[in-house]
Amino acid sequence: MSGFENRVLIIDDDERVADAIRGVLEDEGYSVDVVGSGEEALDYYGKNPVDIALLDLWLPGIDGLTAMEKIKTRYPSAYFIAMSGHGNIETAVRATKLGVYDYIEKPVSMEKLLITISNLSALVKLEEENRNLKSSIARQTVMIGNSPPMKALKSQIDTIAETVSSVFITGENGTGKELVARLIHQNSDRKNAPFVDINCAAIPEELIESELFGHEKGSFTGAVSQKRGKFDLASHGTLFLDEIGDMSLKTQAKILRILEEKRFERVGGTEQIKVDVRIIAATNKDLAEQIEKGNFRADLFYRLNVIPIQVPPLRERKEDISELIDHYMNIFCTQYGRPLKQVSEQAMNILLKYNWPGNVRELRNIVERLVIMTKGQLIDRESLPGEILIGSGLTPAGPGICSDIDEIFNIQTIREARDAFETLFIKKKLNDYEGNISKTANAIGMERSSLHRKIRQQKS
Repeated sequence: MSGFENRVLIIDDDERVADAIRGVLEDEGYSVDVVGSGEEALDYYGKNPVDIALLDLWLPGIDGLTAMEKIKTRYPSAYFIAMSGHGNIETAVRATKLGVYDYIEKPVSMEKLLITISNLSALVKLEEENRNLKSSIARQTVMIGNSPPMKALKSQIDTIAETVSSVFITGENGTGKELVARLIHQNSDRKNAPFVDINCAAIPEELIESELFGHEKGSFTGAVSQKRGKFDLASHGTLFLDEIGDMSLKTQAKILRILEEKRFERVGGTEQIKVDVRIIAATNKDLAEQIEKGNFRADLFYRLNVIPIQVPPLRERKEDISELIDHYMNIFCTQYGRPLKQVSEQAMNILLKYNWPGNVRELRNIVERLVIMTKGQLIDRESLPGEILIGSGLTPAGPGICSDIDEIFNIQTIREARDAFETLFIKKKLNDYEGNISKTANAIGMERSSLHRKIRQQKS
């Protein structure tokens, strides 16, 4: 069913009882409809999705339980509160097996009925929020792209997911290392167990051991109760150690011990806790270099690096950019309640030309910004942020200004080319200094008055 809005259907052939219940529920803010038979109820559900129904079990034609069974076959998320003045154990058992939420005897206690409907309403809303959350997570936990590098990566994930071996993911910031880890977990036999992640670079060194292993009450100042660590929480599931290259040598030694012995102790504790966790680690650092400098343990690296995965940067799979833009455009237009926006051919060509140093994370943020800041439904060149234009060899266009570096090579004379490049250079520097004439003039070694004159000439 979709979108609970305090709607209730009463299925009862006793008009007096139905009208009395309807009056009470409408006074409480519910929207109420009434039908008098199971056949009418079946027809109603086909036209008006509703989450909660009050069902009299004794109806003319098909009985209430038969009607409920037929309705739940078509609409499994529908909830029923059964009402009857002729109840027996057999009927109650059958109703329970069919999934009735509660059973109320007639004459109906309005107080009990309101409490029951209120509790059920809260449950329905919670289930809808859960469905929406799962749908949102599913949309975000999807790997977009069919370029050769992405096809190879997806094949690796499918193969790796079938094992329990440790995985070591490398790649630049923003390439999607955590997404790869989540997909490995979701496609593995551990998918119904927890996926627990920790950013090793974001936790202060004095707290990282408590975060990973947990602590006992009183083990240090502020430890007012026992706390389970990430290894404990990820039991029988997957633990994702992001930015492991930033972990201290002391903590690295403890991680190595856990991987070897499959057990650990909480901070301040003596009990040996067995652990069954798959480790997936990731970093954007060159660990070979870190090992040479003495910042990372070689033995831990070799323990983690059973199956290595390299996530390609976005600039190496530009065929996927337009598909990624469409994906995030759908997500953010839906999230912000905006009509779906379109990207012009010119703007798309610029976005394809840009090298995306921040990778997919940068692209995602740019699309979100465009959805929020672009007033119309068309995203064109003028909608694009300055850093995208400049990074693509462009600068915000103006009358008489050569804005594309490539255009310079189409100019016929050296003088015209020099003037065009000077215009482009000044425009970029003005953009760098946010239009501040004095700072720009000082930076490029030009008198302020001369720069003013150049700008006026370019605009004329």
